[in-house]
Amino acid sequence: MNKKAILGIGLVTIAVMAILIWFGQPVAEDVATADDSNTPESTLKAQETSFDFGTISMAKGKVNHAYTVTNTGTDPVTINKVYTSCMCTTASFVSNGKTYGPFGMPGHTAIPSIDVSLAPGATVQIEAVFDPAAHGPAGVGPISRVVILENSAGKPVEISFTANVTP
Repeated sequence: MNKKAILGIGLVTIAVMAILIWFGQPVAEDVATADDSNTPESTLKAQETSFDFGTISMAKGKVNHAYTVTNTGTDPVTINKVYTSCMCTTASFVSNGKTYGPFGMPGHTAIPSIDVSLAPGATVQIEAVFDPAAHGPAGVGPISRVVILENSAGKPVEISFTANVTP
């Protein structure tokens, strides 16, 4: 095949893909909005949604921070899963005196369903543990990580932390 034929096939392929992508986009009325009354609002609320460790030393080891999450609704909420955004972070939580976890990142460790019910007004403590040495020498500089709580009340609860890692 000559170069013109290959170029022609390539251009036709790109055009077909562009058309498929264009027509595959959702129509505006199909997209849920933040004020859509059919979208459930989570009743799990974190008192603190983000934390900054500041500058931390890789050589000094792991750091941790505890977050409080409360069921602010009138019905029980089930916490289905807890997982993290990176393998350098684990999360555990304490509910009614029992510790669950630690849980890590999907794909690097199994993330079991835990199905712990949280009564209205009840709280759990989520402890995030960050290992600044997990990424080795390339892991220095600013980082941002997230802990996700999937639950029966709707949108997952995300709590995060940041740090500036030094050697």
